[in-house]
Amino acid sequence: MGTKLGRPTDNPRVVQTRIRMSIDESNMLIECAKKLQMTKTDVVIMGIKKVYAEITK
Repeated sequence: MGTKLGRPTDNPRVVQTRIRMSIDESNMLIECAKKLQMTKTDVVIMGIKKVYAEITK
């Protein structure tokens, strides 16, 4: 049983990061994910990309 499961990708997500946030911040993240129909991870990555684009202008 040495085969990998999941879809192959050119950019696998292998790094895990834990963050601490308040209940209000967690609720905002959950609401954003629901409204955008995305995962919480995707919402966080979207935010990182927006901030990065802003600071590298």
